[in-house]
Amino acid sequence: MRTFDIAPLYRSAIGFDRLINMLDENRLGSEPGYPPYNIELVDENKYRISMAVAGFAEAELDIEVEGESLKVIGQKQKQEAKRTYLHQGIAARNFERRFQLADHVKVTGANLENGLLHIELQREIPEALKPRKVDIASTDSTKIVN
Repeated sequence: MRTFDIAPLYRSAIGFDRLINMLDENRLGSEPGYPPYNIELVDENKYRISMAVAGFAEAELDIEVEGESLKVIGQKQKQEAKRTYLHQGIAARNFERRFQLADHVKVTGANLENGLLHIELQREIPEALKPRKVDIASTDSTKIVN
């Protein structure tokens, strides 16, 4: 596995400390792989996170948004009957998966369908931050006199 030293970025990047910290915390291979998920670009400003949560009921899943952080938690209920498995390939363990949301990205909804938890996201850029056209005024001081 390749590791990167990001210490030089702290010396030369001013105001990017939050981004650098995020890169440092989420190094390749440091995040657990359960449950698997996809991040999909649905439209120019719409995204969808799909997580494979087979075996989890809707009541066992929780989605929390705090600031710019999205947290998905799965808490399996205790099994009353003791089961004896000959092979257990379906992982039904508790999990907590975090996603860092960009500025102005909001969670608009979630649904559980066929073992997949779909979380809908929308980027809503405030009107003041959208690009705007600036008209160019002309002050023509040279008049032609005949």
